[in-house]
Amino acid sequence: MKPLNLLLVEDEESLASFIQSELQFEGYKTSWEKDGQIALDTFLQNKEHFDLILLDWMLPGLDGITVARRIRKVSKIPIIMMTARTQTTDIVVGLDTGLDDYITKPFEIEELFARIRVIERRLQEQNEESNLLRYKKITMDIAKHQVQVEDELIELTPKEFGILYQLMKEPEVVKKRDDLLNEVWGYDYFGQTNVVDVYIRTLRNKLKEVDADSFIQTIRGVGYVLRDAYEK
Repeated sequence: MKPLNLLLVEDEESLASFIQSELQFEGYKTSWEKDGQIALDTFLQNKEHFDLILLDWMLPGLDGITVARRIRKVSKIPIIMMTARTQTTDIVVGLDTGLDDYITKPFEIEELFARIRVIERRLQEQNEESNLLRYKKITMDIAKHQVQVEDELIELTPKEFGILYQLMKEPEVVKKRDDLLNEVWGYDYFGQTNVVDVYIRTLRNKLKEVDADSFIQTIRGVGYVLRDAYEK
């Protein structure tokens, strides 16, 4: 996983400088803002750039809770609040705002690193999960270009994989032959249109070996759909 890109929002310059240098030493990329409004504007203009926000509560411009609330309207980016507020009511307010974690000052830098690593692992798991498509007992790993039926790996050609991908990303939706042809072979393909039927047949034969061929249903005169033939 690539190093996380952090937005550090802290108005105490000595603390911010220390945290930023420690984060960079650990390999994290870090941008620093000390004003809540400027930090919010920076994030909104660069939402895709950041992976995690370290946010102080008491800030000039806008306080951290207001910044968090406004960010939550447009993004689910993880936010760790750093504050000297230790009252239970303050912690509840923070978490109800949509914070992912809450660390009270003063804290040891290793504790902050540990909390960051928890979020880092969660982001990695989410990223890995986003590469997976599942339908019944079929699992497709897009990044690894692999298909498994239960625990058995199925060897597919690139075209077979492409057809199954088109069907799995929208199960229960009928895919026309021409649409499959354009998506898998490309719009500049000038061969026989029945090539889709040929590859569907080879794909079914491979799935039949693991008792999964019935999921690919033919819709006569239209195309194909991924659907459980035994479900009513």
